[in-house]
Amino acid sequence: MSPMRVACVRYLNTAPLVEGLDKVEGLTLIPTVPSRIVDLLATDQADIGLASVVDAVRCSVPLGVVPAGMIGSDGPTMTVRVFSEVPLDRITTLHADTDSHTSVVLARLLLAHQYGRHVEIAPFDARERVSPGRPPAESLEESWPRSVLLIGDKVATDPPPAARYPHQLDLGEAWKAWTGLPFVYAAWMCRASEASSPAIRTAAALLDRQRRHNLTRLGWIVNTRAPEARWPLALAGTYLGDLLRFELDGRAKAGLERFLCEAKGAGLLAADRVTWAGV
Repeated sequence: MSPMRVACVRYLNTAPLVEGLDKVEGLTLIPTVPSRIVDLLATDQADIGLASVVDAVRCSVPLGVVPAGMIGSDGPTMTVRVFSEVPLDRITTLHADTDSHTSVVLARLLLAHQYGRHVEIAPFDARERVSPGRPPAESLEESWPRSVLLIGDKVATDPPPAARYPHQLDLGEAWKAWTGLPFVYAAWMCRASEASSPAIRTAAALLDRQRRHNLTRLGWIVNTRAPEARWPLALAGTYLGDLLRFELDGRAKAGLERFLCEAKGAGLLAADRVTWAGV
């Protein structure tokens, strides 16, 4: 049997899922950027990928969720956050990190639910701090928009100026307060047509085994990978050890299904369910 092709990204938050997979017999890793993973699955260039939930639902080829691991939270995330100069109930346009897909839908859903704000979304390149259509800023301070959604490592390692943004919203925390459920940002996916195949079952078992092993050596992962990502060790330990969740258990599945249902009801997604791989 040929090795299963696994598409993934290497960020600090994915380390508990992907660390050591390159040494697992039967798997071949395809390192890529998040936005490419769904395309690799859809075009049969990968068999399993760690994909954004929203990207998977929007994919032209039906995908199945493999319950072998996720990137999620059961409360605050620290790294999925709205920053705003104005009170959250006065936001009209939210500039969204171009790395965001699932987080954009979640932000729109939460702002509508909590504050009655049906915001417009404007793209924002958080690394270059530019927005299409906006004139170049005269200073670094002015390069930040009035309200912005940021995700990922840069929220901790290169955050916007705190004094400028007195109003903030941690999306994981807000979701938990609303629903009482965890939130799933990304999960292992495969093509739905192969969701019950023996090859997917075997690969899922390998992915799940590696995740469990990695959680037993989380301190080593933090000490090794946090400096590479420019995270302070103590903060990285809290982030991976206390805030994020990596097991796609029954509560996480319920949270994912609730999110899709709420998003479809609000007209933000066309689908309100996923296929679960028979693992």
